[in-house]
Amino acid sequence: MMIKTATHVLCLSLLLAALAGCSREPARDPLRDGAVVLAFGDSVTHGTGAGSGQGYPELLARETGWSVINAGVPGDTAGQAVNRIGSLLDRYEPELVIVELGGNDFLRQRPEGQVKEDLRAILHACRDAGITAVLVAVPRLSLLRAGIGALADSPIYRELAEEEQVPLIAGVFSDVISDENLRADRIHPNAQGYRELTAGFIRAMRDMGLAR
Repeated sequence: MMIKTATHVLCLSLLLAALAGCSREPARDPLRDGAVVLAFGDSVTHGTGAGSGQGYPELLARETGWSVINAGVPGDTAGQAVNRIGSLLDRYEPELVIVELGGNDFLRQRPEGQVKEDLRAILHACRDAGITAVLVAVPRLSLLRAGIGALADSPIYRELAEEEQVPLIAGVFSDVISDENLRADRIHPNAQGYRELTAGFIRAMRDMGLAR
């Protein structure tokens, strides 16, 4: 009887271990040198507030050896960006897409729920194409409040990252834009701010296993 019970306990333990192993997120391999990365976003991705070549996509390329495509459009909203993600994925066939959007939606006072669903559509487009996407959390910006005290990420980004099981770069943008020494204006980093933004992105992607 004791032998039979011990056998049952052993089998149950092995089953639980197997289930636990299945639930873990698969390990990621760091992107190779020369990997095509699509930086997809608005004026912050474009590099507004700094000189030519001082935006985060260009700095990221120099720091990692990746081929980073700057697909930042000043004034772009998440709602507008949904309509251009597909053609960019087809054109460049990136291995990774960094999605930085939502700030202009917040400035235009769009409901956060709508912004969240537009971002979800962008993430789905990447997933359907078999491409890894990383989501950058953005604070709920306002021209009246931006730059006054510390800003915090809008909660929709963490919610969306958890719901869609995509990696999230949290806190980096909010920390940079909260520091007046790192801002060109109330909503854009300056050259030093973009250096800090890039460093924070790289640290986060190293933790994700995407960068060396």
